[in-house]
Amino acid sequence: MMRLSRYGGNPNIGVFAAVNESLGFVACDASPEFIKDLEAALEIKTIMTTVAGSFVVGSLVAMNSYGAIVSELAENKELAAIREVIPVGTVSDRMNAAGNNILVNDNGAVISPDMGKKAERTIRDILNVDVVRSTVAGCNTVGSVCLATNKGCICHPDATDEELELISDILKVEAKRASVNHGIRYLGAGVLANSKGALIGDETTPIEMGKIEDGLNLF
Repeated sequence: MMRLSRYGGNPNIGVFAAVNESLGFVACDASPEFIKDLEAALEIKTIMTTVAGSFVVGSLVAMNSYGAIVSELAENKELAAIREVIPVGTVSDRMNAAGNNILVNDNGAVISPDMGKKAERTIRDILNVDVVRSTVAGCNTVGSVCLATNKGCICHPDATDEELELISDILKVEAKRASVNHGIRYLGAGVLANSKGALIGDETTPIEMGKIEDGLNLF
């Protein structure tokens, strides 16, 4: 299922939530309407939280079915709440906005080339995947310019053929180019998705919706 939504008037819905196949961590000021949209589109259970006292949960959390990687700035009570439902690791790296710097599904992860070796080991161990480093379309924040599920991956329109090939190889799904919210190239900021559905920023055009549906293999 695909749905259009916005978060408190903002179409960049991916900034405020992180999801996997069964769970979603959502900023605790989310509206009931947004929660309803997310749960219906992705068929997940949502847990409302903050990370480091912030509502930008999607920027600070990267997750798959095996675990979650969270900014080291997360408070102990926040980590405890997340740990109740999924294994969690923290990155004490200067690139600790995990959601922005990690592109991951259940098969693999692509991380910013700026992340340190310790962060890479934590990602590999907690998310239980092989890890490679790459930029996408000249951007180091690969998690913000791409969005992956276990069925597909959508990437910045300027991603090179070589980058798409690398992503496809490590994530074991085909990577395709797309945009969201009327030309925005930050797919991770505008889309929340798993293999069952997608929630998309409500400024997305019909043509963009078609490319997102195709790229995430949601037919």
